[in-house]
Amino acid sequence: MTLPMSAHSSDLDKLQERLIADRRVRALAAAGSYGTDSQWRGSVPTLLSFERGLLSAQSETRAGVSHLRYPYERLEAWRDWETALEQAPLSTLATARVLYDPTGNLGRIQKMLLGLNEGRWALYRQERLAQAQERLDAARAALGRGQSVPEHLLALVTAREVALGHLYPALLGWLHTWPEFELRLPHAWRAAAGLRFPKSVYGLERLYAFGGEDEARRCLLATRGLGMVEQERHARLAHQAGYYDGAVRLLRDEAARLHRPDLERWTALSAARQGKLATLIGLERSPLGPTALEIAQELLEDVREER
Repeated sequence: MTLPMSAHSSDLDKLQERLIADRRVRALAAAGSYGTDSQWRGSVPTLLSFERGLLSAQSETRAGVSHLRYPYERLEAWRDWETALEQAPLSTLATARVLYDPTGNLGRIQKMLLGLNEGRWALYRQERLAQAQERLDAARAALGRGQSVPEHLLALVTAREVALGHLYPALLGWLHTWPEFELRLPHAWRAAAGLRFPKSVYGLERLYAFGGEDEARRCLLATRGLGMVEQERHARLAHQAGYYDGAVRLLRDEAARLHRPDLERWTALSAARQGKLATLIGLERSPLGPTALEIAQELLEDVREER
């Protein structure tokens, strides 16, 4: 069941008040598009907190509110640019709205991230591109000579992960801005970078083979029986809002994340399960294997050369 915005708001307010009153919490911020001008019906209320006594980063969702928790020590460590570059969720920190920050450390981190000079932006892009190249090289090395269906599918999944997680943020780095939405809907790619970098944005779209409303409907139907209730719900909200390609993007990536073991043992699956996953992954529409990796490599070069 989808919670109405008012229910989300009530639960969110209560959680914020409880966290601010908790002595262990040393900073609190709202993240994502919920509560901003970019909010839509599927926006997920998201809180970011730094807490004493926490040993590792944690993520949880309760009553429709997502909560990202980090140890307090990270709040101090990430004031250093090189440490933050290597460890921190930079876009989340840069775009979050501070709610509680008695030490001022979260504000200092945001000020640093929102005021990067060209040298630091260049370092950020280089870091993302180097990580992307490393993953693409490893994916090529993993491809066998026979290139079975699982190898083709896993290469496509890797190409998409590299494009979305490394190359798209690096592309926005040329604009001195950060990835904007928790879903990173394709319309946001186009709006943020399409006019300046049409070739690069087209490279992202080639990998996903969106297909508009018809493909979104096919993907939604294919989720049945695959344990993707929450993902289907969120994608349906995107579909209802007219974000058809956003629904496809979400389901392609979530199907790959949740059902990677199925992709690895493809030939052992039933025909029905193969059919559903083939639709969700885009087996018949998307570039596979070496072709997918080559598109990602071309995209990397386009981003590097500001095309």
